[in-house]
Amino acid sequence: MAKICPLFSGSRGNSYYISSAGSGILIDAGRSAKQLENALAANSIDIDTIRAIFVTHEHSDHIQGLRVFSSRYKIKVYASHETLNALEHLGAVNEKVDSCEIDSRGIAIDSMLIKPFATSHDCAGSVGYTVEMSDGTKIALATDTGIITEEICEAITGCNAVIIESNHDVGMLMNGAYPYQLKRRILSDCGHLSNDTCSRLLPQLVESGATRFILAHLSRDNNMPMIAESAALYELGQRGMKRNKDFTLMVAPPETCGESVIL
Repeated sequence: MAKICPLFSGSRGNSYYISSAGSGILIDAGRSAKQLENALAANSIDIDTIRAIFVTHEHSDHIQGLRVFSSRYKIKVYASHETLNALEHLGAVNEKVDSCEIDSRGIAIDSMLIKPFATSHDCAGSVGYTVEMSDGTKIALATDTGIITEEICEAITGCNAVIIESNHDVGMLMNGAYPYQLKRRILSDCGHLSNDTCSRLLPQLVESGATRFILAHLSRDNNMPMIAESAALYELGQRGMKRNKDFTLMVAPPETCGESVIL
C-alpha cells in the first residue's frame, strides 16, 4: 500500500510525503522545520519513517526548512547536480547535512525507486520525480514547469498517481496586479503550468493507467481550488471520463495540509 500526503502546496511552500511499506520520503521541504513537524504530526506521520528528502529545485518555497529539518533528524538530501550546487551556494545544505547528487538512474530507498526527470523552470537543474514501489505502483510529481516536455510526458505516462501543477488561471493572472515582467515569467516556457495546460494532459494520463490526480502548486493570487478543479473535470468529462469511477481528483490546498491519498 502506497500513501501520498501533500503537507504543503502553493506559493508559500511545498512539501509532499510519499510512503510504502512503512518507509517514506519527502519531496521538498519548503516550510520551516517546525511547520513541517506540525504537518507531519497532524497527519499521524512518524518522522522516523522518513528515509530521505528529494529536492526539485532551489527556490525558497521548496527549501525553506531543508537545512534545519534534515540536519535535526539526520535525513539524507538528494538533488540534481546543478540544484545541489545552488543549495550549497545558498547555505541550504552545509557540512551538517548529508547530501548527494541523484542522476537519471535514480536511488533505491527501501522498497521505493526514486528517479528524477528534467522540468522546464527558471532555476538550476530543476527536476520532477517518479517513485516506483516494489509492487509496481508508480507515483509522479511534476510541478514548477512552464511546459510539458517530451521527457516529462514520458516520465509521468503510465503512473498510477500523478501530482501535477495547476498553478494559475490565465485570465486571473493577466487581469491581476502582478507586474508585466512577472506575468511574462509565469507564462513563459520556464514558468508555471496553467489550469488549461494541466487539464488537457489529464485524459491522456487516464488512458495510460492513472487513477489518482492531485492538482498542486496553486497560486494564491491567480487561482482558486474550485477553478482548477472545474477546468480538470471539464477536460476529463469531454472524453467521457467519470470522477470516482475512472479517476479521483483532489486539489492540494494552498495554505493547509491536504488529505492523504491511498493507493
